[in-house]
Amino acid sequence: MANWKDHIIADKNILLGKPVIKGTRLSVDHLIGLLAQGWTERQILENYPRLTQNDLKAVFGYIQDCMKDGLLFDLPQQTA
Repeated sequence: MANWKDHIIADKNILLGKPVIKGTRLSVDHLIGLLAQGWTERQILENYPRLTQNDLKAVFGYIQDCMKDGLLFDLPQQTA
């Protein structure tokens, strides 16, 4: 798997510091949003030709590390 740190940066001068793919203004949350909407990896790569498969793998590695480190938290439980 690609090391996400080779592909993702956070720079306060780019999208107010949101994590983005290096060399682009494509944020991690935007790419995850596309996947959540049903876009395939192929559709994303066709629509954003500067992205690579390793960039997308890095997004998943980044999310995994965030979850492992507790940076993403459980949703509040809903009451019935």
